[in-house]
Amino acid sequence: MPAKPATAKPAAGKAALYIRVSTDAQREEGYSIDAQKQMLEAHCVSRGIREYEFYIDGGFTGSNIDRPELQRLLNDARTGAIGCVVVYRLDRLSRSQKDTLYIIEDVLNPHKVDFTSINEHMDTATPMGRLMLGILSAFAQLERENIRERTRMGMTERVRNGLWMGGGRTPFGYDYDPEKGVLIPNQDADTVRNIYALYIKGYSLNRIAKMVGLKYEKLAYQILTRKSNAGFICYNGREYTGRHEPLVSLETYEQAMECLRSRSVKRLSGSDYLLTGLLRCGTCGARMRYQKWGKTGCKIVCYSRDKSKPSLVRDPDCRNVRLWAGDVEDVVVRDLFRFCVGKSKDEASAAPEQSVTDILREQYAAVSAKVKRLYTLYASSPDPLLLETVGEYQRELSNIMKQITAETERGAVSKRILTLRTSIDSIADVWDVLTKAERQDIVRTLISRVTVINGNITIDYVF
Repeated sequence: MPAKPATAKPAAGKAALYIRVSTDAQREEGYSIDAQKQMLEAHCVSRGIREYEFYIDGGFTGSNIDRPELQRLLNDARTGAIGCVVVYRLDRLSRSQKDTLYIIEDVLNPHKVDFTSINEHMDTATPMGRLMLGILSAFAQLERENIRERTRMGMTERVRNGLWMGGGRTPFGYDYDPEKGVLIPNQDADTVRNIYALYIKGYSLNRIAKMVGLKYEKLAYQILTRKSNAGFICYNGREYTGRHEPLVSLETYEQAMECLRSRSVKRLSGSDYLLTGLLRCGTCGARMRYQKWGKTGCKIVCYSRDKSKPSLVRDPDCRNVRLWAGDVEDVVVRDLFRFCVGKSKDEASAAPEQSVTDILREQYAAVSAKVKRLYTLYASSPDPLLLETVGEYQRELSNIMKQITAETERGAVSKRILTLRTSIDSIADVWDVLTKAERQDIVRTLISRVTVINGNITIDYVF
């Protein structure tokens, strides 16, 4: 007669029977609170567990551990009030691999609290149960990421067809028509148009907010900068032409954005100095400022030596020399002209090529596919080396995503450069007739930093 499988000995202390149902999962067979209660109680009877307590989180997602009953359970585990935790399925505890391992490895195990998942026949009191934990929690995380990826792909296809994302917050001035999937102008549409008109005329956002009845200046800013008002849909760093009716023309929107940039430059410059905000000390790393020097002009001074703002001092003993501001500006402007001419020639001779961002996205997709295949291999043949390889690929994915973010920001800057009122190769020809604000706008668009160290000047360009 074959031997009966060994039954784990009930842990000391009462059992915590944890139940979680999300809003959608309540309608699924086998996931309701009552159904989970019945299966958990039956498990306790079969294991001879007589003392138990239910911990029930109704209507909570499994993507994080910010759930009241789960937090109460973890506190009871830390204080020794429970001896084991039982769930119907592993994903009832969490859908995040990181959170699952944290709960079991960092909370339950150190306090001698066993964990059992009925559906997966897993019991951390046994070596095989601990092995299964690592595999199943990894797959729970993978499934969650697959769902997120499918949702993102579906949403991208939706906005590519000009339809609004749906759900979430509807932009001020519109209502959402769920049947047509588009935005419909409402009674606040005229308010939106007035905001653009008043801002272009020169009114401040604070005054506009009061004039149109908005509670905060920030709301006026958010409305002004929302490109959906011009008929576009911005999603995941890209712009798509929407099917909804624009509240303002694209020309009006871009004119308002130009006014916004121009006023931002004026606020930044304050004293109308060309390089304010860009200067750095190459000796101690502190910021540098313009300082009036008698009746002859200004010098560029390190804040560590100036002492006017103690919070900006990096090295009280900094000995970086002071330079005449006019000399520094002349060096920067001459180098700017040289840069613009070279950049113009490079762009004219460059052949069209695939977007760097598109290439990085293809790399990300390829590495993601490798990770999924490795998880499949690990499920059929557990090997620690496979998990190490997965970790390496995950670090590579993180690095690629950082590059995608950087390229997206760089693309936004390049687009702004193309909209400057003077073409990049003719800046030297028109420089003398530009206003101070226009010069500052060009300098801050193209230059990220000017480093000064004992008479030497280094200029870092945005691209």
